[in-house]
Order: sequence, then structure tokens, then C-alpha cells
Amino acid sequence: MRLYFWILLLASFKFTSSWAQAPEKNIPFTFGEELLFNVSYGWIDLAEARLQIGKTPILENAQPHFKIDAFGKTKGAASLFGKVNDNWGTHLNTQSLLPRLSYRYIEEGRYRRNEKIYFDQQNKKATLELYDRENKNIKEIKVFSLPGTVQDLVSGFYYLRTLDLSNMRKGQEILIRGFFDKEIYNLKLIFEGTETLETNLGTKETYLFSPKMPKNSLFRGEYPVKVWITKDPHKIPVKIKANLFIGSFNIDIQSARGLKN
Repeated sequence: MRLYFWILLLASFKFTSSWAQAPEKNIPFTFGEELLFNVSYGWIDLAEARLQIGKTPILENAQPHFKIDAFGKTKGAASLFGKVNDNWGTHLNTQSLLPRLSYRYIEEGRYRRNEKIYFDQQNKKATLELYDRENKNIKEIKVFSLPGTVQDLVSGFYYLRTLDLSNMRKGQEILIRGFFDKEIYNLKLIFEGTETLETNLGTKETYLFSPKMPKNSLFRGEYPVKVWITKDPHKIPVKIKANLFIGSFNIDIQSARGLKN
């Protein structure tokens, strides 16, 4: 069940020089924004996912940050096969759009993982603090060297929305890089053009992307995942579809609240 949450946050990380562009000056999201998604496998509803920005800034080193949380929770009969109640989060600098703190509190059946990662972007370091099952005591501290500035899964998802995508050409590749689960990841995101999509928010013109996935036993084909992002000032992810070896996995927007005017 951890798969659906990972797919939702797939189009993340910091974009490097494969396609050079800077974030737009007008950030398309703001404090208090909340996006709600339904997660399904075929006709079966599995879970709901929620992306939420705190209503007020969080100060880190006297600098304001967005507090962004991503929640994933099984619902209905799907809980009988393994209950999931996950919270992934980040503190994202409102100016640099780089994370200072990343955290995840994972509850999946009997599995638990509670961790925090403190990023020192200037000195290219990431410090991991792993907590015990009750999330009270630190049981491991480890420092990692970074190749440069990086995003975590949640912060990178929002960084993507700040980019100017209007001049991208079909087939253009974007190299993405981020730090997750003690490793640096580099993936390619392929721009497939634009598409009109019917969503719960109405008919939307969207940008369509396909991340190039490494070979694995879950997905079918070289580009099994599709990501649709609205072609408007908000750049909301409205649909993600993953073709598995058996069936397909869908994440669809249900509502969007607190959007920036």
C-alpha cells in the first residue's frame, strides 16, 4: 500500500541543468491551500491523499518557511488488507524554495518509521534522525553528503509547480534530483505535450509528463506513469495514472481549497 503514496509524490525533486529555468517570481500556491485526492485501483477505492500547506509561516533560522504536509490514509474495505496512515512533510523556504526539514511518520499495518532530516543546503549536508517505534527517542543519527542543493519528495512536488512550463517542447527531458531514503535519486521527466482533461474541478487544460522509471516488478513499460498538471496559474496536479503489470493505479483530484487568488 506504500506504492500509492510514492506515486503521488513522484514528480518531485529539484530540476537540474538538463532543462535550465528558474522558478517564477509569482509562486502559484499560498498558506492554507489544501488538495484532496482519491486513490483507486480499477474500480476499487483504496485510499485518500491530502496535500496541505499550513496557514501561517514556520520560522527556521529566522527565515519563513511553508509547512507542507502530505497525508495518506486507507479507507473502506481496503483497510482490511493493511491499514495505512502516513504523514510526510517538509519545511520549505519561501524564498529559496529549498527544504530545511523533511519528516515522515509511517504507519502501515504493523510497520512503523519515524524520521526527520535536517538539510544544510549551503554546506551540502543532510542529517538524519531516526526515532523509535513510539517516536519518543532517537535511535540513530547519520550525516550524509549532498552533491548540491536537493529537494525532498514533498518539497520537490511544490517546486515543480513554481516552474515556467509554457515554453517546453514535446519530447523535452528534464533531469530531476532529490534526496530520499538515504540516497540521491536522479530521474528523467518527459514532457508529452498538453491535453484537455475532465476532472472534479471541471474541464482543465493540462501539461502531461511521463517520468522514466527504472526497471522493476511493479510497472508495465518504460513510461508507465503519467502526470497531468493544470495549465493555469495554480499548476495543480489533477491526475496521476500508473500502469501496473496487472491493472492500473489512479490518483484523481477531488477538491482544491484555499487556492491563491
